[in-house]
Amino acid sequence: MKNIPNILSTLRMILAPIFLFMYIQDELIWRSLSVAVFAVAAVTDFADGKIARYYEIESDFGVFIDPLADKFLTFAGFLCLPFLDVSQFPWWAISVILVRDIIVTGLRLYAGQKDIVMETRFTAKAKTLVQMVFLYAVLLLGVFKQADIDFADQASQFFNSGVLYYAMLFVTALTAYSGIEYLWVNRKLFSR
Repeated sequence: MKNIPNILSTLRMILAPIFLFMYIQDELIWRSLSVAVFAVAAVTDFADGKIARYYEIESDFGVFIDPLADKFLTFAGFLCLPFLDVSQFPWWAISVILVRDIIVTGLRLYAGQKDIVMETRFTAKAKTLVQMVFLYAVLLLGVFKQADIDFADQASQFFNSGVLYYAMLFVTALTAYSGIEYLWVNRKLFSR
């Protein structure tokens, strides 16, 4: 039982590139299945932490691999978005999100080498939740837009309305803010 959270985190890391490969295919069936893979991977994020806390089996490896697996999944999700519509999901916004996560992950690794545990900030948890909900909604809309169903027109209207662009700006701003907060709160790490 004590290895289940780490197994789930590892599974999430494995599913992330599988999801990415499937989603960027032109065929609707692959894109549809990829959204299911993304959903399963996102559920493992919720489950591994819940199990670890409930059974009090948190480990140093788990503290390291869980956020890393989150990054793999969100990276894969955000990398898909410009393929849907680069005007709604510009590469500069994707870059801000990726750079923030790389910096914070590097900071966590550095802190770990110094035997300093960086506490996960509430803003970072909120950021992860907002990112996952946003990604799942947009990825699903991307499937509907491509499908030959009644909802395809409504999905296309979402893409044409500019709403998704402003939602992307919000997610980008929240992500950047949480990164700045991490750097500010942990600034003492740099002075050692």
